Amino acid sequence: MTDAPAGTLTTWYLEQTAPADLVPPSGRGREPMIMRAEVPSPELNRFLYVAVGGDIAWTDRLVWTYERWRELVEAPGTETWIAYDRGTPAGYVEMQGQADGAVEITQFGLIPAFRGRGIGGALLAHGVARAWDLAERWPGREQTRRVWLHTCSDDGEHALANYQKRGFRIYDVTTEERAS
Repeated sequence: MTDAPAGTLTTWYLEQTAPADLVPPSGRGREPMIMRAEVPSPELNRFLYVAVGGDIAWTDRLVWTYERWRELVEAPGTETWIAYDRGTPAGYVEMQGQADGAVEITQFGLIPAFRGRGIGGALLAHGVARAWDLAERWPGREQTRRVWLHTCSDDGEHALANYQKRGFRIYDVTTEERAS
């Protein structure tokens, strides 16, 4: 994804602090159908995690138990939005509302066969717009004050650029040595 030195992992933390920060995509590529997974399904979120992250070494959640997946998808303020290309799941965005009025985009990505088609920009813009209006769907939750996420040098090669094109700004960068 970047020119990170071998043996290191760079993580970028990005944010938007107002709905007006969101930059819509230019319209290049196929416009996906995007739907919220309204029925919490641990199996669905695990499937999407593996399908999207399998080739880019997403491994953190692979050890999760069914109960941990269930807790994730049933937590108030957690939503999963899925992009479909002609009926086939193409990618997803998962978000979690936080007590301080922030919404974290916890997972975002496309299944490898759908990368490079312009779907990612549309899906990310849709997900971020939904993050900004999360309070409308979760009564009792305060208005969103900030949408944030992080990406790292192990993620897809276009991840950081896509986030910046959608109006996210870097607010912190960390670099750590990998264990040998």
